[in-house]
Amino acid sequence: MGRTHECDDACKIVSVPQIATIEEIKDEIVDVKTFYLNIDDKDIASKFNIKSGQFIMCTVFGAGEFAVSLPPSPENDRFHISVRQVGKVTRALHKLQVGDKVGIRGPFGNGFPFEEIKGKNVIYVAGGIGLIPLRSSIVHVLQHRNEFGRIILIYGARTPKDLMYQYNIDEWLKIEGFETYITIDNPVPGWTGETGFVHNLIPKAKIPVENTVAFVCGPPVMFNSVIKVLMDQGLSDDCIISTLERHMKCGIGKCQHCAIGRTLVCTDGPVYTYRQIKTLGEQI
Repeated sequence: MGRTHECDDACKIVSVPQIATIEEIKDEIVDVKTFYLNIDDKDIASKFNIKSGQFIMCTVFGAGEFAVSLPPSPENDRFHISVRQVGKVTRALHKLQVGDKVGIRGPFGNGFPFEEIKGKNVIYVAGGIGLIPLRSSIVHVLQHRNEFGRIILIYGARTPKDLMYQYNIDEWLKIEGFETYITIDNPVPGWTGETGFVHNLIPKAKIPVENTVAFVCGPPVMFNSVIKVLMDQGLSDDCIISTLERHMKCGIGKCQHCAIGRTLVCTDGPVYTYRQIKTLGEQI
């Protein structure tokens, strides 16, 4: 057919934009919407297999193309993207309605190393919309609960209205064996949960150090604070994993718009260990 090529046994890449129909739109938080999509070509759709941690290129016709991480898990999850309105193309996407069409290329990227972390304790630390790229991993780990040790989520946002996937959080809080800590920056009327910056919850969670991996995603200030606390607790830099969100224009390493030092995020990443991130220096 000439429209897909294999990237490995787990995924197939759609190399040219394929038409997808918006089936549902869900308002998440201010300026963030989730778009549930269905690829029109059923044959292409059957080959469109994703891995947690990957991203796609989404085309809004008449506006342009942008890279977006994939929050759905590879199993038992409707295909969707959660997008913050930040520029021309994403603003155009937010104006679309159910039944409108977009273009999809991908999936691209290396994904999270689930095979390597089987049997380990898994810690998630997210701030704000940093939960979007980590959601797929959380859902995957919960679907394969017996393959991992302790599973801990530490998530913070400025206010309750800034917490992504509130409906997922409500479900996660009820799951036995899934240790979930949610905080907001400052007290507000009606909030009965934790308050304070997310890194302050790490000692309270009493995270294990041995045989543990941590996934961290959020704004730079939060990221740096969390990394410091995790390493002070004893985690090594190669046991801390994150995604590097950079402006990606092509997804296949040709334009080099996402170059950071000697790495191209779209082809070498977007998932990196903190040890790898440190070698990229001040450009992060």
